[in-house]
Amino acid sequence: MPLTRRSHFKKVLSLLACVSALALGQPAAAQASNSKIAGDLLALIDAARAPELTWAKQINGTTYTKVLVVASSSDTKLAALRQDILARGGSVHYVYMSVRALSAMVPVSALKPLAARADVLTLSPNRVAARSASLVQDASGASAVARLANGTALDGSGVGIAVLDSGIDWNHRNFATGKKESRVKAVVDFAAFSGAVNQIGWEAGIDLGAAADLYFGLDKNNPAGKELTRLRPSIGLPDPFGHGTHVASVAAGAGGYQVPDSTGVAPGATLFDVRVLNANGVGNMADVLAGIDWVVQRSRLLNIRVMNLSLAANSTDSFLVDPLARAARSAVAAGIVVVAAAGNAGKNAAGQEIYGAIGSPGNEPSVITVGAANPRGTAARSDDLITSFSSRGPTRGGVTLANGSRWVDNLLKPDLVAPGNRIIGAVANLHDNPAPTGNLLASQYPALMRDAGAAQIRDGELMQLSGTSVAAPAVAGAAAVLLQANPGLTPPLVKAILQYTAQPLAGANLLQQGAGQMNLEGAVRLAQSLRSDIGSALANGTLRADDPLLLPGKLMPVQSSTLGGQAVNWGRIVTAGGGHLVSGDALFTRFQPIYDPALTWVRQVALRSAVQYMPAVSAIPANTVPVAIVESNATSQALLTPQVRLLDSLAGANSASLASGLFSPSSRLASGAAAGGGRLLGSGFILSEGFILAEGLSLAQQRLVGSGLILSEGFILAEGLILSEGLTLGSGFILAEGLILSEGFILGEGLILSETQADRAAVANGSLLGE
Repeated sequence: MPLTRRSHFKKVLSLLACVSALALGQPAAAQASNSKIAGDLLALIDAARAPELTWAKQINGTTYTKVLVVASSSDTKLAALRQDILARGGSVHYVYMSVRALSAMVPVSALKPLAARADVLTLSPNRVAARSASLVQDASGASAVARLANGTALDGSGVGIAVLDSGIDWNHRNFATGKKESRVKAVVDFAAFSGAVNQIGWEAGIDLGAAADLYFGLDKNNPAGKELTRLRPSIGLPDPFGHGTHVASVAAGAGGYQVPDSTGVAPGATLFDVRVLNANGVGNMADVLAGIDWVVQRSRLLNIRVMNLSLAANSTDSFLVDPLARAARSAVAAGIVVVAAAGNAGKNAAGQEIYGAIGSPGNEPSVITVGAANPRGTAARSDDLITSFSSRGPTRGGVTLANGSRWVDNLLKPDLVAPGNRIIGAVANLHDNPAPTGNLLASQYPALMRDAGAAQIRDGELMQLSGTSVAAPAVAGAAAVLLQANPGLTPPLVKAILQYTAQPLAGANLLQQGAGQMNLEGAVRLAQSLRSDIGSALANGTLRADDPLLLPGKLMPVQSSTLGGQAVNWGRIVTAGGGHLVSGDALFTRFQPIYDPALTWVRQVALRSAVQYMPAVSAIPANTVPVAIVESNATSQALLTPQVRLLDSLAGANSASLASGLFSPSSRLASGAAAGGGRLLGSGFILSEGFILAEGLSLAQQRLVGSGLILSEGFILAEGLILSEGLTLGSGFILAEGLILSEGFILGEGLILSETQADRAAVANGSLLGE
């Protein structure tokens, strides 16, 4: 039924009231206490005894749970909240910087009282996070970048990539410089820290929040300090599981020393090993959040400009409150390009295609969420397909509004795809141990090394992996190359360039591939045509909406590339506002406010993040080390400028059977964009008093502009498709335990190795967590 002007007005006001409360920490009455508690925690409250989960345990008849508490407070240390947790028989394990939150252990009886606090936004369990489960250069377009370098290799040199994973084997030849020094410049082990916390994790009355800096704080007199040494993790091996080393090699490996060539996308980039997954490839959200904090605090000191998250946690929360999403958003606000794997839940056990199964933090609008393409072993793109295992959009997290209704994010995801099937990369630890005992993946699945087809030379061993966790680092490497080519790019601008220049693969829709397959050659040419002071001018307040973005004398580059001897047209599709498709030269000839990393816009919601920095001390200058990142509602401003083309009308209404709306083939929309289709915005998009206005549009058109391609609740089910709302077990407990673990065991398209029953039981009872 069409909305009347009044009913539409009331619905938007209700949403904005909720978002205002979430962003600004208004009294809890604006959001019912139960609505602040994640569904799996609510089920735990009513359970007769604690189920076998890593984040719940029964001790002497009392059920305890490990939680992440997202708060809204002017106190960065959350002292009052910590005191309340201690008074209720709990313990505080960590207070975060990138998101106003803490991790804690509390009795289940404390959940509702804590949720009733005005300074508490959400409580969610400390769920398991695990890895989602060369040809890379050719298939990504990196090989064609060499001719654009103008005498300087465009290989990511000088740009830091932080890899949050199971570790990086810094001794592997893939990571050596010409001087045989390792490009892995820092190691920090949060998995070991988690193991130490687990020893006291179920003890009450302990507050580690105030002492967090003792573990991973900066030495103000020597800010680099130990971080620039390669410290062995406590387990004795740099990457005992073997996933992080392979991921890092796809992003930045230099594997031209043997055949097959396993070189990654940015073989000159500097790597930072942030270990958040243990020897079994399993971690938890608390460790990932702490790892993000570490990266954000040191990003300017060490020039870490890219963060790769080839891991996912199952979440039914909106990006507005999901802890991982909020932390990733803070990292983007601090100037870091965050790349996340979409997940490997594209089909169920029966082989049916699943929509709506994007994991967290891939559900965050500001990150680059990457799906997996199958290059089918060739550099040519004409035969490339979207893998069946790659998670499809839209995102399905939601938040309960003040009126009791649920607002579902429905973000258009993934943003793009990259090669992620049977990709060859580095094997960890085999120089210290006879193959394959130093690497759990390689020892459990010897086919991973055998199928790589490489001569396994000392310090240069290779293996083959598949999954979106392999596709994501290809995009992280591409981001490093773009930032080397143009250091002035902001994270949202990097994302827009990669989307605009991507090539839509035939037969795949928006929810399967986003804008299409990455094309680094085109992305570099577009980046080189833009001003190199964009980020600094924006920070100084001298860059305004609609200001020129091209370098003086530069024109938009030819919007096609030649890859593997084949002509490839750019798709010219960029997602904006969560559910809009935009195009046109104006996206890059004029500055668009959506390129501000501090701004988040999704339909009627617009948020702004403010980064607060430590004052100048000793060896650390001012505006270098973030100490807090505060989010609030954005004020009136432009979002898109005139002359941008809105492509929503080309997609039409959502229909799977008609292949329209969200199910539109990306290639068809690209053809429409190339032909100048869609609506030319005469006045752009403007945020005014919480409403998104487009001058001269009718009421019906305003709703389209304000909402984008929205998936109606239940619509997709009516068409016989399967929509993932979170995999649940009878009582409502989310089966993140074990299912996330199994997502990484993918040998290739059509062949997935599930974990053993013993592994599944070990994950369920928590024995795979910690050391």
